Amino acid sequence: MAGKLCLVTGGTSGIGKEVAIGLARLGAKLIVVGLRPERGGLALEEITRRSGSKEVSLETLDLTLMGSVRQFAERFVSEHPRLDVLVNDAGGVFSKRQTTPEGFERTLALDYLAPFVLSRELLPLLVSSSPSRIINVGSGEHAGGRIDLEDMQMAQGYASRRAYSNAKLMLTMFTYELARRLAGADVTANLVQPGFVATNLGRDSGSRLLWASFRMMRPFQTSPQKAAETLVYVASSKEVQGVTGKCYSKMREIETSKTSHDRELQTRLWETTSRLLGLPVELSLG
Repeated sequence: MAGKLCLVTGGTSGIGKEVAIGLARLGAKLIVVGLRPERGGLALEEITRRSGSKEVSLETLDLTLMGSVRQFAERFVSEHPRLDVLVNDAGGVFSKRQTTPEGFERTLALDYLAPFVLSRELLPLLVSSSPSRIINVGSGEHAGGRIDLEDMQMAQGYASRRAYSNAKLMLTMFTYELARRLAGADVTANLVQPGFVATNLGRDSGSRLLWASFRMMRPFQTSPQKAAETLVYVASSKEVQGVTGKCYSKMREIETSKTSHDRELQTRLWETTSRLLGLPVELSLG
């Protein structure tokens, strides 16, 4: 990975931090994205120390704000001549329905809309840097999700786990649709399901009970270091070069839910999301 530039969202804690360490150890230049400067600064010190690399930098960004994501992407493109790997790892679950200042339901914004916007805004740079890779971090919880194009933001009957499952199903379907639309561009789009991992998911949920329940399950969870191995593999290995539209877990390709492979629904979701965000339906790769 020497000479390659990798961007990792959620790179200041949990799986994302371990992915950053793993890629930095392979010689990549890393830019990690986190929400809080103080937490990010501590993570940056740890990533640098454990990887032995000084080619690691931090960007702070609220990924629930699509305007901020667009501004970040625009600045990123102006400041960097290339981007070889984009890892969309940041995610969260929230106990109560919250809307962002832009009017988006927060779980949807963080777990689905942010990867959608960031991937699309950075596509021209990824294409010009090809062969390049986009990796989205999914979840087995997607299997319990459903797509309601008339109420994507769960204005009716919000439940935190269902909102998370729905968002991860949307992310899974977006990955497959993106891979298909990028055919011939030498930019791959794949998904990784890391499993039930001991991360900070739920810490900022707004519910002490929800956070405590995640903490109580720690003895049964996979370590972030172990979970990150598959992400580093999909981001860097020669075996995965050119492979697109697939899902990986525990270092091997796996199948996702039947719903996630519904091509008609994938396309309708893509079109609905694009309109919701004010993006053109067709990709711009130039």
